[in-house]
Amino acid sequence: MKKILLIVLGSISLGLGVIGIFLPVIPTTPFLLLSLWLYMRSSKKLYNFVLTNKYLGPYVNDYISGKGIPIKAKKKAIFLIWLTIGFSTIFIIGKAILKVMLLSIATIVSAYIWTRKTRKVK
Repeated sequence: MKKILLIVLGSISLGLGVIGIFLPVIPTTPFLLLSLWLYMRSSKKLYNFVLTNKYLGPYVNDYISGKGIPIKAKKKAIFLIWLTIGFSTIFIIGKAILKVMLLSIATIVSAYIWTRKTRKVK
């Protein structure tokens, strides 16, 4: 049962990552990394599919191999996080506690992304 749940969650995350390729508001790489993490614990076949896929692999291979994340990708991800969270907190969310929670999440995720190793672009 656990394996099936992990595969379903990984597939949802993979779907969101693929959508993020076409919609700049959704970050691609974090969803693909989450998919890999879930697939690593449930299906080596799906894990290898993402890593070797000619469209999806480039988003995650540098990070997985330890080379890091390109600075451009870091800046884009952080910008999009703050754009979407900012929009939500200003125009959609009414309760102050939810705004604080969203802003806290955005801060933590931004700090995490920024502190990951930066890949040197040649």
